[in-house]
Amino acid sequence: MGLEEEIEDLREEIANTPYNKSTEEHIGRLKAKLAEKKEKLENQSSAGGGHGYAVEKTGDATVAFVGFPSVGKSTLLNALTAAESEVGSYEFTTLDVNPGMLQYNGANIQLLDVPGLIEGAASGRGGGQAVLSVVRAADLVVFVLSVFDIDQYDRLREELYANKIRLDQTPPSVHIAKKGKGGIRVTSSVDQDLSHDVIKEMLREHGYVNADVTLREKLDLDRLVDGVMDNREYLPSMVTVNKVDLIEPDYAETVNEELRERDIDPDEAVFISAEKEKGLDALKETIWEELGLMRIYMDKPGRGVDYEEPLVISEGSTVEDAAEKAGGDLKERFRFARVSGPSAKHDEQQVGLDHELADEDVLRLVVRK
Repeated sequence: MGLEEEIEDLREEIANTPYNKSTEEHIGRLKAKLAEKKEKLENQSSAGGGHGYAVEKTGDATVAFVGFPSVGKSTLLNALTAAESEVGSYEFTTLDVNPGMLQYNGANIQLLDVPGLIEGAASGRGGGQAVLSVVRAADLVVFVLSVFDIDQYDRLREELYANKIRLDQTPPSVHIAKKGKGGIRVTSSVDQDLSHDVIKEMLREHGYVNADVTLREKLDLDRLVDGVMDNREYLPSMVTVNKVDLIEPDYAETVNEELRERDIDPDEAVFISAEKEKGLDALKETIWEELGLMRIYMDKPGRGVDYEEPLVISEGSTVEDAAEKAGGDLKERFRFARVSGPSAKHDEQQVGLDHELADEDVLRLVVRK
């Protein structure tokens, strides 16, 4: 029996086993085995070579447009950037990853139009593994849905989940420290529904014999597997609904209801027509907000404040982060900084490397010669 058949058998057994306290440990073992075999299959697929979709990450952030074929991703990329992705009305027009660069708020945001995902992509259909590997490297996932096919969102999320992409989640608070002897000891700062026996069995299935395990959140079996495997990508996501120019006004509430059924607030989704270039300003602004970027205007010696090309860094970044992004040996030569703007108590406030910056601060680095 091949790995694919073993994986399918495990999935079927998990689906057909009623979940209760008496079966909890058994299901835990099955899920651990399933994760291991999926990992093994993915490694075999990677080693097999084939058509690659590697794209070098450039710019200040990378965004992946994810959607089924013919939802308008290529048209959208072309409308937002200077890229020229082939556009057609038939499926699978995009056969390779097409990058484009969106310039917004002084930032260079790399947009990737990935080939349309199909069901079964995570198990290798249609080169899906390679496509999904590109998504894993992005900083933000944008679901591009046709206004007529909102239900595709469910299948897209399933494919991403199957490829170890966890959307809009934080990593499980699971810390595992291997030790030389003493077996497995479980410590939790919160009450767990999972028994310690189930947790220990899950770790043994993943090769742990002696370890101290610390849990700082309540976990179900799937979150526990994610924490033990420690190879998931945790990415933010957003939804844009395309082709809204093709519907009648009274159909809009049907679309909104379909979004709500999937826990998507219609007010947070961005409705666009890529072909008519409508709604694109709102989309750009939402992408910026979801990426959590901010602009720092550098006050350069002898040249004044550069408002044209800001330093773009992540929200929560410090002066140290800005010095590293600015490059060179600024961090090593750093003496102090002066900050004016939202994060400063007053203009030209003198601060150190640990000062947290805010969007549109003006920063001057004072360094040793």
